[in-house]
Amino acid sequence: MRMLDGIRLFTVLALTCALALGGALAAPAPGKAAPKDHPAKAATADEGKAAEKEAGARAAEERKKIVEEAVTALARVNLALRHLDRGKNDEALDDLAVAVGKLELIVARYPELSLAPVDVRVITHDLKADVAEIRDAVEKARDALDDGRVQEARRTLRDLGSEIIVRVVNIPLSTWPDAIKQVVPLIDAGKIDQAKEALEAALSTLVVVDTVIPLPVVRAEAWLKRASELAKKEKRTKEEEQDLADYLEKARRQLELAEALGYGAREDYAKFYDTIAEIEKKTRGGGTETGLFDRLRRSIEEFKKKL
Repeated sequence: MRMLDGIRLFTVLALTCALALGGALAAPAPGKAAPKDHPAKAATADEGKAAEKEAGARAAEERKKIVEEAVTALARVNLALRHLDRGKNDEALDDLAVAVGKLELIVARYPELSLAPVDVRVITHDLKADVAEIRDAVEKARDALDDGRVQEARRTLRDLGSEIIVRVVNIPLSTWPDAIKQVVPLIDAGKIDQAKEALEAALSTLVVVDTVIPLPVVRAEAWLKRASELAKKEKRTKEEEQDLADYLEKARRQLELAEALGYGAREDYAKFYDTIAEIEKKTRGGGTETGLFDRLRRSIEEFKKKL
């Protein structure tokens, strides 16, 4: 199948890829520490921030270069196919030469990179249902499966998701350069149909990587953030006390929704519920709390990474 004929380079800025970039900042020479308000210390701090900013800018530029090279390579493969369809074999060979060159450049410069991103899409599925409705649907699906009604179960479960999917399409660098090279002798031998089939086969091996972000978990984090801002405030009003309790309850409900939809393990959610209960206990009657929120935030971040 011919994919992504119309790739636009604006996707470059939206893509990220795993890239290890070496870089070290020179350590300050040993010596007497400057006073707290010494201008030399302030200058050193400013220089450190400037160096970090420059390193970040360089890393972003390197990522952009990788994506641009990969996008160009993929576009040239698609163009080569069109040229073969029109009998323009020499133009197709030129396209493939450019594609191979771009891919080999990436491999040579970044040998640790196995996938080169060429496109990113964001897909959203949002479910409007409560926990009871979800559990009822799951039970119906189980009954249908027990009775061998597989398609009925499939239709019942089809919409049970509330998530954002970040879908990244990648070129597999371990196989693509060689696959493209093998097309060249086919074209030279006049075996155009075989050459086109080989290019189609290469295009079908693009690797799609989905990152799933459960919306109920994201919403729970938002409610917890609002709750944390109130929980650290001393002398809250009665209205703020009620808001704090409401935010914590809404966060709990969103986590229950995520659990019912099967995002992650039950034991993870048990920890979340326990921490929220501790927060409710400590903040009841005007008490303040920050540490438990930090712990809960870190736990949810680790949980999302596991997902």
